[in-house]
Amino acid sequence: MTIGPVGTGFQPLPLQPAQAARPTTEQPGFGDRIKSAVDQVNGAQSQARESARAWEMGTEQDLAAVMVDQQVASLGFQLTLNVRNKALGAYRDIMNMPL
Repeated sequence: MTIGPVGTGFQPLPLQPAQAARPTTEQPGFGDRIKSAVDQVNGAQSQARESARAWEMGTEQDLAAVMVDQQVASLGFQLTLNVRNKALGAYRDIMNMPL
């Protein structure tokens, strides 16, 4: 087996004109997504508060539904807190990087 010189058998591809940018649908930004997530957590906490109040007043008879609402609100808050802590940690790491 012999090896030919560099470039043997190489066929360059013809240049293609750049494709026009496709029109994109408006995507929500990072801030919009965070605001939406915080609003959802707030809604879950409000729902949990209302269902607990209904249980205390005697209008709600399903204790399991009240507890599920409480757990959903708690998990949503914990997730939001952990995301905030991770974002804050990443910000601190970036700010402490040497130039």
